[in-house]
Amino acid sequence: MLKTVRRAFQIEDIRKRILYTLAMLVVVRLGSQLPTPGVDPSFIQEFFESQTGDVFNFFEAFTGGSFTNFSIFALSITPYITSSIIMQLLTIAIPKLEEMQKEGEDGRKKIAAITRYVTVALALIESIAMSVGFGRQGLLEEYNFVNCAIVVCTLTAGSAFLMWIGERITEKGVGNGISIVLLINILSRVPQDFVRLYEQFVSGKSLAKGGLAVLVILVILLVVVVFVVILQSGERRIAVQYSKKVQGRKMYGGQSTHIPLRVNTAGVIPVIFSSSLMQTPIVIASFVGAGNGTGIGSQILAGLNSNNWCDPQHPIYSIGLVVYIILTVFFAYFYTSITFNPIEIANNMKKSGGFIPGIRPGKPTVEYLQKILNYIIFIGACGLIIVQVIPYFFNGVFGANVSFGGTSLIIIVGVVLETIKKIESQMLVRNYTGFLNNKGSNMKNSFLGY
Repeated sequence: MLKTVRRAFQIEDIRKRILYTLAMLVVVRLGSQLPTPGVDPSFIQEFFESQTGDVFNFFEAFTGGSFTNFSIFALSITPYITSSIIMQLLTIAIPKLEEMQKEGEDGRKKIAAITRYVTVALALIESIAMSVGFGRQGLLEEYNFVNCAIVVCTLTAGSAFLMWIGERITEKGVGNGISIVLLINILSRVPQDFVRLYEQFVSGKSLAKGGLAVLVILVILLVVVVFVVILQSGERRIAVQYSKKVQGRKMYGGQSTHIPLRVNTAGVIPVIFSSSLMQTPIVIASFVGAGNGTGIGSQILAGLNSNNWCDPQHPIYSIGLVVYIILTVFFAYFYTSITFNPIEIANNMKKSGGFIPGIRPGKPTVEYLQKILNYIIFIGACGLIIVQVIPYFFNGVFGANVSFGGTSLIIIVGVVLETIKKIESQMLVRNYTGFLNNKGSNMKNSFLGY
């Protein structure tokens, strides 16, 4: 990876793209420190200190601290992520959008424009809910229509501006703009988490106990990161053979290829879906000031709170972890089923004269692909669950409450690997173009007699 980065900085065009990306990320972090007008900062600090659970750790990590600081980027790019997921689901459900997606570049531009509009609409709804819900509890210095409108406009504009920055990084930077903005937000919280771990497990301990704690923490992080790398890069390759065709006097086809099926086919989507679904009731209860009693409703909210899972003193709350695991497996199958269609794959193979060795074309191919896909989805879901449960276990047993959990690690590793691949592909294209240009120049010189 370091070798790739070093080679990239030696190429002027790619170096400009990297520097442009870094400049945009500086803007993102500066905006995360700008307070929203009309907000009482003391209320924000007291409110989040009163939260005993880690319900807001999800937003803390995704917004890079902007949410808990209530800066102009408090919503971050979460509305865009939600909008993208909604559009992916609607593309399968609405034939018009499905046709639009198949139109090529023009269709994708139309879907991207719709995604932007949906993003602004979601940001507007979320900002209204936050300004009204928190405003009634003392968020605003003076709760009135004007101050609420200012907060709504500021948060909506901040989210739209981050979306614009992400698109600019995709166009003029190294690519994966939205993912990189999300990555820098997550990484910005990691130093504070390490400080928290140091103060909790190392500070004040003897040299032997402190050193052992540091070693255990590093080993756990290393094992989880390696496991995530394997999970993200692992794939099952299904061999495909294409029959030979004779056209005129020439013979075409006959080559062998494969269908790559990633082990973690759905990526981090199942984790985001299940986490959001589990935390939504707690967020709503926090907005309305409920859930602090001892009734059945408060007990249910406590079970949904991941900070109470794996707690030896309250094992009953770990039922919420079981529900979370079930939701993760369900969303893994659900999301993969709408993004990978074995029937369409089998039909395309049949039209192109392709077949899986040992499997007849048509229905047997569909059944074979579905069988393999179900097996891979289950393995990938189990991998996601392992990555997620490890932080919850150490949080419940040892109280190691940090914002970078399994979801954050999966995103960090996935975005870093994908960005490195993007840079390598840009370098490869440049070298290939340079080879053609040099070859063309040599041919021209040879033709001119040089």
